[in-house]
Amino acid sequence: MSTFDHTSLVHDINERLGPFRKSQPEAMAGFGQLAKAAMAEGVVSAKHKELIALAIGITQHCSGCVGFHVKALHRLGCTRAELEEMLAVCVYMGGGPALMYAAETIAAFEKMAPTKVVA
Repeated sequence: MSTFDHTSLVHDINERLGPFRKSQPEAMAGFGQLAKAAMAEGVVSAKHKELIALAIGITQHCSGCVGFHVKALHRLGCTRAELEEMLAVCVYMGGGPALMYAAETIAAFEKMAPTKVVA
């Protein structure tokens, strides 16, 4: 199965949005503030909010969302078991297309996992 590199995809999206950030600083700052407020730790944990965001990205067929939210989930200590339970809900709600993005998400989760340093 061929998968693309979500780390490069995230980098490319950030790079391509650079000129847009410069031409539309207020809009992009507003988006950033909205994201920060929506994803902040609260009654619902930041990790669960990232799982929700990833689920929406999967059901909306957004590979960029897969990359950004998988990266955040690794930072927040998400386990493969937690990811797979969320993916099961995506498939339930999104059918076959969500199943295809579930496979993409598992590949991204594996490839984007932080490397462990052995002491």
